[in-house]
Amino acid sequence: MGNIWDVNSAKLFEATGYKAIGVSSHAIANAWGYDDGEKLPFDILLQVAKRVAEVTTIPFTVDMEGGYSRTIEGITRNISLLHDAGVVGINLEDTVVNGSSRSLQPVDAFQKTLSSIADYISRSNLQLFVNVRTDGFLLGLPNALEETRARIKAYKNTGIDGIFVPCITDSNDIRSVVDATRLPINVMCMPALPGFDELTALGVKRISMGPFLFSKVYGHAAALAKSVISDGSLAAIL
Repeated sequence: MGNIWDVNSAKLFEATGYKAIGVSSHAIANAWGYDDGEKLPFDILLQVAKRVAEVTTIPFTVDMEGGYSRTIEGITRNISLLHDAGVVGINLEDTVVNGSSRSLQPVDAFQKTLSSIADYISRSNLQLFVNVRTDGFLLGLPNALEETRARIKAYKNTGIDGIFVPCITDSNDIRSVVDATRLPINVMCMPALPGFDELTALGVKRISMGPFLFSKVYGHAAALAKSVISDGSLAAIL
């Protein structure tokens, strides 16, 4: 999946032949001058989502992080707004950011949240794919695999549609997570992540870029900007 940070990056992925795109919360926050962790105002996220849906035709999903609210009413309101904007999928995380630290929500509480969200989506007849991110590997927990499998077991019957496990890279761990549920498993770009063929053989259904392309693009832009100064010429950007 091509992970976008603005309207032009969405158009670029579609023109290149990608079949689906999704917002990277980290990338879009940074592109607007904010830190990740729901620091980007939801109104900006919604504004970008509306415009992307207007100018692209491929399926488009939005990373809602923790839902931009700590209440069911607030999360479902935001989901409705994104759905009405033309979004066909959302991503929800089982961690929340407090200050500079990220922590896992209690399993039982998040399980109930997911059940309520799925029930709302069903009752409202919203056509949305709900991908749930569980962050044991992202947090570097010593028991990340066991924590992830336990959370998948708790989440899989709530009515959600997929599981996202960022920062998992070991093939045996990936196979274990895939075997833990019939729901499609989503992994994220990491330096040690296996190649596409191996991930396919392991049963992975979706691969996200996360913020890596965004970071690479802006790293290259920074190098070009430095070249203009050091060369005393605009040749580097011509």
